[in-house]
Amino acid sequence: MRLDRFLSHQTRLGKKLVRQKIDAGMVSVDGHVELFNRFEVDHFTTVEMDGVVLQENEAIYLMLHKPAGYLSATSDPQHPTVIDLIDETYAADLHIAGRLDRASTGLLLLTNDGRWSRSLTEPDKKVPKIYRVQLRDPVRADCAEIFSRGIYFAFEDLTTSPVELTILGETSVEITLYEGRYHQIKRMFHAIGNKVVGLHRAQIGELTLGQLPAGCYTRINQNLEII
Repeated sequence: MRLDRFLSHQTRLGKKLVRQKIDAGMVSVDGHVELFNRFEVDHFTTVEMDGVVLQENEAIYLMLHKPAGYLSATSDPQHPTVIDLIDETYAADLHIAGRLDRASTGLLLLTNDGRWSRSLTEPDKKVPKIYRVQLRDPVRADCAEIFSRGIYFAFEDLTTSPVELTILGETSVEITLYEGRYHQIKRMFHAIGNKVVGLHRAQIGELTLGQLPAGCYTRINQNLEII
């Protein structure tokens, strides 16, 4: 939203008076005097006029080590959710950026910044996500080649983007995804006659869990860096 429109909406002052205050240097944005009335303001922009704070919202970005048994949801009447693990006053304002199944474990991102979370999950952003996968049956020798070509999903009538697969053991692999379709890894292995029995997300972009214990969380910034 434009700065002059934001100020007019917040103060009920006419746009002419609002622009006069901007021109007079009586408006600051994120601690600096702003003279451009069309400056774009969002939910996390701190805005002051005449020394009075009109908006001050902090963008929150968290990395959580999700344990098994917790839903990737904000609330649920039957099961504990990942929000239950966040002991902060702002917990109710958070949402999940890229879900994990209840039985799955690993790196989960939470935020109150909807634009940021959407940017992480858009396929064209190509943010890599690395998973360690445990399978019911031994890994096929040609599995990496098959996944690199993509798997056709009839329900969506599409072929998945190429997936990188590294065999770690007889029944374990590491998968790198650049998109995040519904139950994608489980459906890909089902398509070649195998079944996922364990799934752990180890990395998103350059961000890893490190030594963060299961059930714990830490603050990060919007560039996926621990702070």
